[in-house]
Amino acid sequence: MIPSDCPIVVVGATGAVGREALSILESRNHPAKQIRAVASARSAGSSIPYSGGNLTVTEAGPASFAGSRVALFCATSDTARALAPIARAAGCAVVDNSSAFRADPGVPLVVPEVNGEEVVRASQPALVANPNCSTILMLVALEPIRRRFGIERIVVSTYQAVSGAGAAAIVELQTQAADMLAGRAPQAKVFAEPCAFNVFSHNSTMDEATGLNGEEKKMIGETRRIWNDPDVEVSPMCVRVPVIRAHSESVAVTLSSPASEGEVRAAFEGARGVCLIDDRKANKFPTPLQASGTDTVFVGRLRADPGSNRDAQGRTRHHCLFLSGDQLRKGAALNAIQIADLLFRK
Repeated sequence: MIPSDCPIVVVGATGAVGREALSILESRNHPAKQIRAVASARSAGSSIPYSGGNLTVTEAGPASFAGSRVALFCATSDTARALAPIARAAGCAVVDNSSAFRADPGVPLVVPEVNGEEVVRASQPALVANPNCSTILMLVALEPIRRRFGIERIVVSTYQAVSGAGAAAIVELQTQAADMLAGRAPQAKVFAEPCAFNVFSHNSTMDEATGLNGEEKKMIGETRRIWNDPDVEVSPMCVRVPVIRAHSESVAVTLSSPASEGEVRAAFEGARGVCLIDDRKANKFPTPLQASGTDTVFVGRLRADPGSNRDAQGRTRHHCLFLSGDQLRKGAALNAIQIADLLFRK
């Protein structure tokens, strides 16, 4: 755990992930006097409620990191590239939520439940990258299976909440829903398509040559980096759905070794960061509404792929699951704080 006397800088404190990071630190009773909330010039001077009082936001700059031991970057890639070197020069360890350093082989890309030992590779002061939210949720859910049976291939479809695109996207969903229910035409501003009562391809940049969007590319590259397995096959299809918060994913895997449904289910017993909700009789399985605001990745719909062949013991290499997880907490802020915990343990 981060010591209670540790000075922490939260960069991008007024954004969705920054506020979530502050909420988690508050739940841990981290003293307000040990937290420096910084953001862009336009947010400087504003206040953020914290532990019965308020944190005054200051403009992010070179002076922000003096005397601090860890900085949680919850801002843009440009901000991270500009300020992370300055923070480290001031002796501050950096955990970055943006995509700025994820592809840098010299920077550990870490999901603590999966490859937490990678923080020992971080040069000092440490710089560690937080993966993409969809990657984090998927790999936490798959880790119990991978450790026991190995995984050679993943086919995943995501159902991503609009809040992943920022606060304006939430307002747009709410406004469009009200407009459409009142018979008015929806106005799309944040997304190219209306998000209310609609499902559409993820809004990241599309690569015309490969047919992959940016989110899908991240899931492929990051999974291979985190697992240290350049040969694992990852086939993602990423879409936005009209949900305010928490992502869901439908995942089909090809194992290295065959397993029965019971053996796969048993692999989740005692797994870190995962809660199994898989009640076929009651038709009760994970939902994004249930996952919203929690720190757990909920997993259900566990079953052998119905199209696969099974051996005499009922084993097959092909299995499926469904997951829901809060992309702002475990998919971003919590994962970053858990990385910081590991840095102090190191």
